[in-house]
Parts: sequence; C-alpha cells; structure tokens
Amino acid sequence: MSIALAKNRSNWFRSLAKFLLRISGWRTHVIPPRTSSYVLIGAPHTTNWDLLLALVLIIVEGIPMRIMGKDTLFRWPLGVFMRAIGAIPVNRREKTSMVDQIAEKFSQDPDLVIAIAPEGTRSKVHNWRSGFYYIALKAKVPIVMAYLDYANKTVGLGPSIKPTGDINADFEIIREFYKDKKGKYPHKQGPIELAKR
Repeated sequence: MSIALAKNRSNWFRSLAKFLLRISGWRTHVIPPRTSSYVLIGAPHTTNWDLLLALVLIIVEGIPMRIMGKDTLFRWPLGVFMRAIGAIPVNRREKTSMVDQIAEKFSQDPDLVIAIAPEGTRSKVHNWRSGFYYIALKAKVPIVMAYLDYANKTVGLGPSIKPTGDINADFEIIREFYKDKKGKYPHKQGPIELAKR
C-alpha cells in the first residue's frame, strides 16, 4: 500500500469516526499527555459499547495505543490479526512476571502506549487490578487516565499521574478523577479500591 493511499484511508476513518460522534451527540475531550510513552487506563467499563467509543476516540485523536494479549493468540490464523492491530504478546508461562515483560517493552520502544482496563471486565468488581500501576512504576512512565462519561456523553483523556511508589496515595488521585464519571450502567461500577491483602 502506498503512503498516499494509507494516509487517505486514515483520513477517511477519522472523518467517519467524527461523523459517528456528531450524530450520536458525543464529543471528545483530551488533555494531551506530555510524553509519547505511557500506560493508558480506561474506566468505567460497564458495557461492550465502551470498546466502540474507545476506538472512536483513538481514531479521532490519533492515539497510538497498543494492547496486550496472551502469546498463544499470536498463532495462525488469529496471529495475523493480532499483529495487524499492533498487539503485544505476553508469555504467562514464564517465570518473568507480566509486569517485568511489559516494562521491558517500554525500554525497547520510546513511543509505546499500552492500554489496560483496570476493572478487567464490564461486570461489577470490588477492586481494581493493580498491574497497570506496577508496570508504569517499573517502566518509569506516567499513567494517563482515559474515561467514558455517559452522563455528559464525553470520551477522552484526563490528566497524567507519575507513580510515586506510594500506591495508596496515588490511588486517591485516580479515585478523585473518576468519582464523577458515569458508565452506561452505573450500577455495574465498582469502587476504585485495591485488593485487600
């Protein structure tokens, strides 16, 4: 595919995404991250529609986001699709933790953006998974807070937070940001809490 054709296709997708936002009454609001490398978290997550809105945000704002996937998903034939969307394989059978594996990816790519849903599911959960925090801490990159607010029909990127190592204090900042963001089904939103040990 030529560069011109690829650019035209990209512009076409962006125009379509903007049109879909406009007719649905949604808008984007983005606080641009100050770095090209970060961990992107998204919340709240209460419906499969969240993925569509997230994809529209990514296309409209040109966010170079990548996701993680089990390395077994990279086998033929699904592997072709996984590589095409820029997914990153993670080997959960190795002794090396997922946190270490992804942190290493950041050291190899200065423009890496990894997207993680801390709730892990659209069903109600009683705590967030903290892996995203430790990945950002280990890789020394900020956490960018993406959100879906169905009450105001806004999808966007909020402020960044640089992990300090004091996870409880940092979670207070994250909790404060998301406290007024409403999912499509608010009764499915769980508390932004760490798992009790």
